[in-house]
Amino acid sequence: MTHIITLANQKGGVGKTTTSINLGAGLAQAGQRVLLVDIDPQGNATSGLGVDKSTLHSSTYDVLLGKSDIQKNIVATDNFDLLPGTIELSEVGIQLVNVENREFCLKEALAKVDDQYDFILIDNPPSLGLLTINSFTAANSVLIPVQTEFYALEGLGQLINTVELVRQQFNPELEIAGILLTMYDGRTNLAKQVSQEVRDYFGDRVYKTVVPRTVRLSEAPSYGQSIIDFDPRSIGSRVYEELSQEVLKQYGQ
Repeated sequence: MTHIITLANQKGGVGKTTTSINLGAGLAQAGQRVLLVDIDPQGNATSGLGVDKSTLHSSTYDVLLGKSDIQKNIVATDNFDLLPGTIELSEVGIQLVNVENREFCLKEALAKVDDQYDFILIDNPPSLGLLTINSFTAANSVLIPVQTEFYALEGLGQLINTVELVRQQFNPELEIAGILLTMYDGRTNLAKQVSQEVRDYFGDRVYKTVVPRTVRLSEAPSYGQSIIDFDPRSIGSRVYEELSQEVLKQYGQ
């Protein structure tokens, strides 16, 4: 069975792309076949894996609109496959406005390749628009990165309501995989307080692994690499390897 996990939070800067790339690398290192789907118009997961977007003839945008076959758009990175995203994705909402079953475009595309992978990860834009709805419809579960900073819980209720709405209307099997605490700075009382609040609220749905705020994690994308490849001995690398093991155990792999 292919596990399709979408990483979502309508707040920007919470670590969605960082987690998408590094969880993908950790799972691949553990022997899993992984595809990362970039449906964020910013295309940060794509550039963060060293793919030059200016050289792409087509992308996730063309796949969603049915202009190009998904298999032809998948590119290989150091450890796993990528369906790249570009700025054209910002036009998807307009292009699909009159298309019937437009919420199922990504699900239909992934159905053509899902038997080739153990895990498909989807990196979302910081919004709850049509792109994110497509990812929720295509996925089995939602992984929610939450930064351990002020206002961390703000907007999470809306996100969970959207998950429930998609479950009712489009994808009854959708579930919340878990909450991942990110950008943790153990030197501050605020980070400790927010971390405890999230665990009190979500209980055992919060992953044990906590992603710290580190310079090396921030540097890795500029080299087009995951932290596991960029600095395998770093704290960030160890943390995402631990998260990968948690996810593998969670899905019985």
